[in-house]
Amino acid sequence: MRVWWGRRTLHARLSLLVTGAVAAAVVLMAVASWLVVEEIQQHRMQSELSADANAIAAQPDQWITTGGGRPGPEDQRGGGRHGPRQLGPRWQILDARAAVLSSAASPLPVTAQAQQVAAGGRRMAQEEVDVGRETYRMLTVPVSGGGGGAVQVALDQGPDDRTLRLFAILLTVGCALGIAGAALLGRAVARAGLAPVQRLTDAVEDVAVTMDLSRPIATDGADEIARLGTSVNTMLAAIDTARHAQRTLVEDAGHELRTPLTSIRTNIELLLEVERHPELAHRLPPEERAKLLHDLDAQVGELATLTTELVELSREETTRGDAEPVELPEVVDAALGRVRIRASGLTFTADLGPATVLGRPNELERMIVNVLDNAAKFSPPGTTVHTSLLADGPDGYRLTVTDQGPGIDEADRPHVFDRFYRAVAARSTPGSGLGLAIVAQTAAHHGGTVTAEAGEPHGTVITIRLPAAPVLSSAS
Repeated sequence: MRVWWGRRTLHARLSLLVTGAVAAAVVLMAVASWLVVEEIQQHRMQSELSADANAIAAQPDQWITTGGGRPGPEDQRGGGRHGPRQLGPRWQILDARAAVLSSAASPLPVTAQAQQVAAGGRRMAQEEVDVGRETYRMLTVPVSGGGGGAVQVALDQGPDDRTLRLFAILLTVGCALGIAGAALLGRAVARAGLAPVQRLTDAVEDVAVTMDLSRPIATDGADEIARLGTSVNTMLAAIDTARHAQRTLVEDAGHELRTPLTSIRTNIELLLEVERHPELAHRLPPEERAKLLHDLDAQVGELATLTTELVELSREETTRGDAEPVELPEVVDAALGRVRIRASGLTFTADLGPATVLGRPNELERMIVNVLDNAAKFSPPGTTVHTSLLADGPDGYRLTVTDQGPGIDEADRPHVFDRFYRAVAARSTPGSGLGLAIVAQTAAHHGGTVTAEAGEPHGTVITIRLPAAPVLSSAS
């Protein structure tokens, strides 16, 4: 059943659910109606039997003198105004020995329970008896006066049973018609209710075919379908932004890679040309050849650095390792050790306080190395690059790197963390324009921020703010 249900469409499921719910309600109402009508008939029959039996039992002698007929008003004690009403078709009076004294029609069976009532052993007896081909409900009550005897009154159940059967047939037909109507109603409800879903599905399929992520899906209202459409639009916008960023990264990367590759290719072709034609070797003196090889090595290193930075920028959050508590001073010390080797003409000082953040050590170290490399690149020889790590409020830390270089123009500061952006003053120096972009991305991945400010009296101050690692409470 679960497999069969799972293969049905949402339209079919909703139709079946509506049909089933309405059908269950119709059937329950029909059964309840039948039971109520049956109870009403039973109560009416019981009331009629009790009234007739008590009327006869109150004046048995008067009924006996009628010779089994119905006494007229002149025979009633107190006159016709209080005479008995029209009684059921079958009744009879028994003496104390359960012998029939008088009856208005064919005799009723004198059962064992009736004999006990006539003898005074029971207060009353109610049972079903067969008289001929008909089934009667018979009530036996003792006569008044306490001298023994009983009155039996019986009503034919056939008319009531036929009424109940006819009513059951009508209810069955009504249920069938109601269930058929519920099926049609279920289809209509499913069609109307799923119309927004169908429109949303068509719109999403159209986006999948056309790959046009810039056209939002039309939504209206504030129901769940509208919320779903809004969520889909948000997802499409995010995908479009990611795709645009990816395209921009690829285009910018292609542009940036073209320059070192062209230079490398030109230098290699020159070296190959000299190797093919030794007679032209005098055109490339040894000192020029050494300089050319040095340039090739620098360009290959720059290309490797650029490739590594591009890979770092293109990594998705899901491909990164799990975050863990990191002692930030240790990471800063490791980054300082790496940069001191590359920039031996500078002095690096540090003022590091305790700081524990939640992050990835390798990414944090690369972020700090990029900031220090940037400071070293623009610092004159013999100057100092100072690094400080202090608390930034109760829930964070502030890492600053201050250099004594020329500084960053005010117009360039808002853009220094953009990919491939290079200030006018920095375009003559080696670099890809991705180092500070990686710093900004890594800080964002760790829930932090990075800013660039002017130093005093000159230079640049790069400030990275990171949230503190949450404190794990231990159970006492």
